[in-house]
Amino acid sequence: MALTDTKIKASKPKDKAYKLYDEAGLFLIVTPSGGKWWRFKYVFNGKEKLLSLGTYPEVPIAGYWHDPQTKKHWIDGARDKRNKARELVASGMDPSEVRKIHKSTQSENATNTFEFIARVWLKGYSSNLSPATAEKNLRLFERDLFPWIGNRPIAELKPKEILDTARRIEARGAVDTAKRAIQLCGQVFQQAVIDEKVMSDPTRDIRRAIKPLKDKHFASLTDPKDVAELLRAIDAFKGSFVVMSAIRLAPLVFVRPVELRKAKWRDIDLKAKEWRYLVTKTNTDHLVPLSNQAVDILKELHPLTGSGEYVFQVGNDPKKPMSDGTINAALKRMGYDTKTQITGHGFRAMARTILHERLSIDPHIIEHQLAHAVPDNLGGAYNRTKFIEQRVLMMQQWADYLDELKDGAKIIPFKQA
Repeated sequence: MALTDTKIKASKPKDKAYKLYDEAGLFLIVTPSGGKWWRFKYVFNGKEKLLSLGTYPEVPIAGYWHDPQTKKHWIDGARDKRNKARELVASGMDPSEVRKIHKSTQSENATNTFEFIARVWLKGYSSNLSPATAEKNLRLFERDLFPWIGNRPIAELKPKEILDTARRIEARGAVDTAKRAIQLCGQVFQQAVIDEKVMSDPTRDIRRAIKPLKDKHFASLTDPKDVAELLRAIDAFKGSFVVMSAIRLAPLVFVRPVELRKAKWRDIDLKAKEWRYLVTKTNTDHLVPLSNQAVDILKELHPLTGSGEYVFQVGNDPKKPMSDGTINAALKRMGYDTKTQITGHGFRAMARTILHERLSIDPHIIEHQLAHAVPDNLGGAYNRTKFIEQRVLMMQQWADYLDELKDGAKIIPFKQA
């Protein structure tokens, strides 16, 4: 008789381990300590053998879709693993030996990743550097390179992948750091060439690709002390209530200025704490989880503009949003230079940098919240609901952190290696 979850959950530990049988060689061992271990019994070349398939409930009886809506990424259950093992036996392969080969290959692949080889190189290279410089190099790798290309086999990395990674650094205005990143990558590849891990250095064709940015990036503040001063200036800003609300909301949601000024009430669900809209730059659906602070700002504004189409409408015209220069004009009135200090678009770079460097948020989660097209490991395009649970937590953490900065409660230091 096949096992069920009810029967497994009802099984209690005894003085000695005992078995609960499923079908086709699959069974569960219940240990005296309460552990429940899946095993598959099979015969190969006339010899009876056992294969471990994990523990319950980490490995359930049956498999399931990680995301039922999109039906991507199937999670194998014990029966799936058993069936795959039986297929191997039927094709003349021993599942136990196949597993050993797979583990050996994984181990070999792990030592051929960019991160593994870079860390080995860093250890040797850093012995000739000052501790401060060695720490700076390590932080650059861990903050700006490993999250993007660290797990890639070094022999498969292409110049464009490395350049794209450097461009992300360049995008926040850290041009020198972007150039340094390419330079350090080149040194890692040169060592890999010597060790016969790769045939050539792919950075040689992109070393001059990063050029000084004059008017191509948006001014932003990324030092927490400067951000704290900005937030206090925003609270003290005197202007129309609509503009005051917009400038207070801007750092909390860090969307593109055009999307902020054209925000529509129909796209905002204050109960669900969500703002859904179509990204103007990529024409894709986007979802912004709203923190408690953001919801409070919108609730205060709703009695004034809620009967119209736009959240930030101009005057008494419900069909007209505020102009594209409003946020920058407000920043200028607060005494900020929008060419060298902060612009409406600069709130995005501010959030991207501090969320990663100060709050240690995974860059992939940040990039999805910024509505950037970040392909996944399978090449899939941007998905507005990907990492949504982590993004909800991140947005609230971000809002709370800004409050702490503004109140002078604390300034979180750089994460340590």
